[in-house]
Amino acid sequence: MNGGFYVLIILVLFLLWLVLVRPTRRRRQAQEAMIDHLRIGDEVITAGGFYGTVRRIDEDEVTVELSPGTEARLAKRAIAAVLPVEDEVPVDPAAEAANGGDPAPSAAADASSEQAPR
Repeated sequence: MNGGFYVLIILVLFLLWLVLVRPTRRRRQAQEAMIDHLRIGDEVITAGGFYGTVRRIDEDEVTVELSPGTEARLAKRAIAAVLPVEDEVPVDPAAEAANGGDPAPSAAADASSEQAPR
């Protein structure tokens, strides 16, 4: 066999590594970093799709409050995502005055102003 064949085999194996192994490793490292930075009070989504608040963190498990008075013990790896903290949007006093003291206009007012005459 000639040397070009071996180079081609090595090139194909390298491309498979780039396409399959490397992204999987990055996702796993990102998941581990998210779990390592998990804190009490964080809002999370579980792998089952439940939204909850972290109440206790142990070695391999997390206690999550799903609703007031309802807690569940989960494996740390069952945390799919940590929800970002939502900051309050500052209210523009001019916009509030234009809306008659309402900081956000109602959806009905928006819908009626967007309808075209027939």
